[in-house]
Amino acid sequence: AELKKASKRLTCHKRYKIQKKIREHHRKVRKEAKKRGRKKPKKDPGVPSAAPFKEELLREAEQRKQRLEELKQKQKLNRQKEHEKKRKLEAKKNAAQITEKAEGKGSSGKSKAKTNKLLDKNSKKSFCRELKKVIEASDVVLEVLDARDPMGCRCPQLEQAVTCSGGDKKLLLVLNKIDLVPKENLEKWLNYLKKEFPTVAFKSATLMKDKTMPEQFTKRRARVDLSRTTECFGSKCLLKLLQEHGKAQNKAIQVGVVGFPNVGKSSIINSLKGVRACNVGLARGVTKSMQIVHIDKQTKMLDSPSIIADPSNSALALALRSIIDTEESGSADVLEGVDAILNHCSKQQVMMHYSIPDFRNTEEFLTLLAQKRGMLKKGGVPDVENIAKLLLCDWTGAKISYHSQPPGSQRPPPYLTEDKIAEMQECFNLKNLEEENNNTVQALKYPSPASSIIFQSAGMANGTIEENKVIEVASEWENLETSKEGKEEEEEDFTESDDDQDDVEEEEKDVKEVNQALALVSLTRHFLFSESEHSNSLSFSLDKTADEDDAYDFNTDYV
Repeated sequence: AELKKASKRLTCHKRYKIQKKIREHHRKVRKEAKKRGRKKPKKDPGVPSAAPFKEELLREAEQRKQRLEELKQKQKLNRQKEHEKKRKLEAKKNAAQITEKAEGKGSSGKSKAKTNKLLDKNSKKSFCRELKKVIEASDVVLEVLDARDPMGCRCPQLEQAVTCSGGDKKLLLVLNKIDLVPKENLEKWLNYLKKEFPTVAFKSATLMKDKTMPEQFTKRRARVDLSRTTECFGSKCLLKLLQEHGKAQNKAIQVGVVGFPNVGKSSIINSLKGVRACNVGLARGVTKSMQIVHIDKQTKMLDSPSIIADPSNSALALALRSIIDTEESGSADVLEGVDAILNHCSKQQVMMHYSIPDFRNTEEFLTLLAQKRGMLKKGGVPDVENIAKLLLCDWTGAKISYHSQPPGSQRPPPYLTEDKIAEMQECFNLKNLEEENNNTVQALKYPSPASSIIFQSAGMANGTIEENKVIEVASEWENLETSKEGKEEEEEDFTESDDDQDDVEEEEKDVKEVNQALALVSLTRHFLFSESEHSNSLSFSLDKTADEDDAYDFNTDYV
């Protein structure tokens, strides 16, 4: 009897399982391709022979092709130059380290002095020094407040320093991020603050053209809705107010912009200038030194580093107003900050906003949020530390809509006497200012009170302005590597063009996608053909962005 070949037939259960996995994989690939918006390049049909001016068109096409190739070559050369410079710098550092080891103790002292110079740029004392420079040099000081918690953004030490400095120095309050609070709440705050200082309602433009870069249009940028982000409200009112003051003084004025971290100081200057003149970012303490920006012949804006929050402040004030480097700071500080924020909010509104079930404490809230957003470590453990850092960035950035109520009774601080209030309001046309503010308030869209989280403010936040009163935390700066600082300085010299960055990002994405596809295939093979058929099913956790899974969409939920 002849031996029969082994049958290749599978059980229906296995066959359907394989088919299902393949379908899921193809669906995922299609979905990602759709998100990227990539299409197969259409074949060039060429110029028909009957077309007029065929030779000229072909010549133009050839020239265009040559220009593109030249541009690519230039970019390639620039990149090579940058890499060479970086290599040279690294070689110098390595050589310095070798000489240090050879020389011994004598050279180590010199190297410490060098690192101290580098670290001094980032130290709190240097921040205070630069802030003091700005206050002394300016004729008008703009104190920028976050409209979601204006009282928490006010610094009594700064206000006292400006009002009691003597001379004609004026202090103006700029209420920024007004599009993140309900309209009624904004009007209440404007009425409260204008009784102490002239107050301007402002909404800065968040996406600005970089003045150093030529205009370049990429596929990804074409899809971004710029209607809300590039619009700026209140800039005309503020400029008019400053120009009138300059005419009254009969001289060119310098305007200092001061405030706590992430209130939008640099964004206001960029909005007034119309281009990205100052660096902005979600990280706290991006501006490290005084920067002068010319608005017109009569007005100079002085950008300043953030006010240093005093350690004696409450946990809430330190969480929202201190310069916390989320990468450097310990998990205990971050968790304490998140706990303070949650304790000052309505629990039900937080649950509805993040669309998570009831929680007993902060850790449980963070684990639920990490699971919902797919932020998991190895073995499916929720990444509590990173989700806490992300939450702090959301609350100080312009992502979450929350609002606080102004105090019931008007009690100005002791340094603000009636004479001082009259002195600060002296040279400004307050009627025009009120009309302009009303126009700004009417022009904007606001979130509904139901979708905005009610927040209890901790009151004014104490700040440190005097350099000698600053207490440096040794561990905070000793752990920093000097190489990191060197890299920052290099980045200032060499800035890549937007096209180069886009190419690199796209290449990284492609590599990621290929790796994901290979991982998926190997997992399915392992899953289907392993000896133990009754093994636990694999759980694939997909990362979700905060925009996809939030309960309320503030773009649509308007009054």
